[in-house]
Amino acid sequence: MSGLKNIISIYLIRIKKIKDSMLNSNNSREPLIFLFFLLIAAMFWLSQTLSFEYETEVSIPVQVKDTSNIILTSEPVNKLQIVVRDRGTILLHYIFIKQFVPLTIDFTEYSHAKNNHIRILTAGLRKSIHSQLNVSTQLLSVKPDTLEYIYVSGKSKRVPVKLTGNITADRQHYLSDTIFSSDSVLVYALSNVLDTITAAYTQPVELQNISDTVKYLSAFSHIKGVKFVPESEELTFPVDVYTEKMLEIPIHSTGFPPNKILRTFPSKVQVTVQIGLKNFYEINSENFSIEISYDDLLKCNTERYSVKLKNIPQEVNQILHIVPEQIDFLIETISL
Repeated sequence: MSGLKNIISIYLIRIKKIKDSMLNSNNSREPLIFLFFLLIAAMFWLSQTLSFEYETEVSIPVQVKDTSNIILTSEPVNKLQIVVRDRGTILLHYIFIKQFVPLTIDFTEYSHAKNNHIRILTAGLRKSIHSQLNVSTQLLSVKPDTLEYIYVSGKSKRVPVKLTGNITADRQHYLSDTIFSSDSVLVYALSNVLDTITAAYTQPVELQNISDTVKYLSAFSHIKGVKFVPESEELTFPVDVYTEKMLEIPIHSTGFPPNKILRTFPSKVQVTVQIGLKNFYEINSENFSIEISYDDLLKCNTERYSVKLKNIPQEVNQILHIVPEQIDFLIETISL
């Protein structure tokens, strides 16, 4: 195949050189005369060269017929690669002109295949291939040597879609969600295989340091003899930017006896949190709490108490600052 292509390439390069020399010449008559004789010589050389025999590889399409009552769970071969030998002129016709008729595999002839697994030797298709070739053409090889089909008859179940891979955002952003175009898909397979499948896993998705929302089309991880419908999943990875928000959180007392009152200085603390921009207006001081229990203060050996936040919303990435971190407190006794 490479020899025939090299000949064509050399011929085209020579034609280009002739064209370039004509464009660069000031005398229009001499290049035309030269071109005329050179073209005659080139055509003679090409016709002589193409009269020799060469080898090349061409494709013949393959199609499957009468699959209305079954589901193919293996990826069918859609073309055969054949190596042929003949004169260059015949091979050029195969490469650039001839439209090969698809070889048809009739599934009704294999309806009683063992374990729903069909293997067809392509050597048995040589007669059909030869019928589309010139009489002088030698068929040297056919690839693949075997066509393999695995099928089922209506055996399926629905399984959830699972993401595999690693998706990370850069330091200023975060992945706010993972959205699937469908949360489940149909899976077709032989009964003994179908029972072992619990989910449809995407092929590994690797996205690092993304800073904007990404849409990604992923096929499902291949399992021999298994077909997923649909065969791929569109994934959306929304990305949000981090921002800061300062809140004033009041301090509350818990577990105090009726005759005891807690006074803190200050009565509120300023808390700065890191959250996603989309949650900026949803997060407020009511989502947090600072509670000081009577028992904790009895155990405290000083008049200063370290502030502890409770009920932190899951939307908060981290607590950046608490001001002040320690507060003064006083327990007053009142008369009832």
